[in-house]
Amino acid sequence: MVHLSDHFEFSMPLALNSNFEIIRRNKVYEDVARQIERLILKKLRPGDKLPSERELAETLSVSRSSIRDAIRSLELMGMVEPRQGAGTIVREITPNSVANPLANALKRKEELMGELLDFRRILEPPLAARAATHASPDEIAEMEDILDRQEAKLRKGESTIPEDSEFHYAVAMASGNSVVLKVLDILMDLLRETRERSLQVEGRPQKSIAGHRRILAAIKRHDAEAAKAAMRRHIEDVEEIVLHEVQY
Repeated sequence: MVHLSDHFEFSMPLALNSNFEIIRRNKVYEDVARQIERLILKKLRPGDKLPSERELAETLSVSRSSIRDAIRSLELMGMVEPRQGAGTIVREITPNSVANPLANALKRKEELMGELLDFRRILEPPLAARAATHASPDEIAEMEDILDRQEAKLRKGESTIPEDSEFHYAVAMASGNSVVLKVLDILMDLLRETRERSLQVEGRPQKSIAGHRRILAAIKRHDAEAAKAAMRRHIEDVEEIVLHEVQY
């Protein structure tokens, strides 16, 4: 296991503090990514392991979410890669990746988004089907309330991102499987930036609410197959917009 202390002359706290600066609050993950990139280029070698999220978060005085976002951006640039059971590893930086990092980042981002959305297509339609057979009247009422709030905020020109996520969590909760809810939470976190951008595309929030209404209507009828089909159609609509955003 490789730590920053393996490459610095001082102990961990002093070493990290001597090579990093305290992060300002705007665009935190971008500043974090720049400092980790500088560390990689100056101190680490291909195959070395980055410090843990906890170590980096404590040293840079930022949240672990900001650390994860920063590391994901470096992964898209081809500078690091996650390895099962080994952590985040520094990759060999080739002349091609240095010469054209934007093209590489966009290509990898498109691939990653495609894989994540494909996983949503595998995960969420069966959850909607289970919700149609398991949802209680209170859970259905909660979904209805979420969509009412989503529509009200849209009419005011406000962001509907929280309600968009909340509806999907409510469907997962109604499926009766708490483990799946944790998986969905991770998935939504990975897709957060892209979902925020896509929900700003003209017509996308309205399309999202229409999709949610179709899903809820099927759940209220306790029609599992219709709920499954409605969720699949909704995710395919999202995928079309999201991947178009990545490409352009």
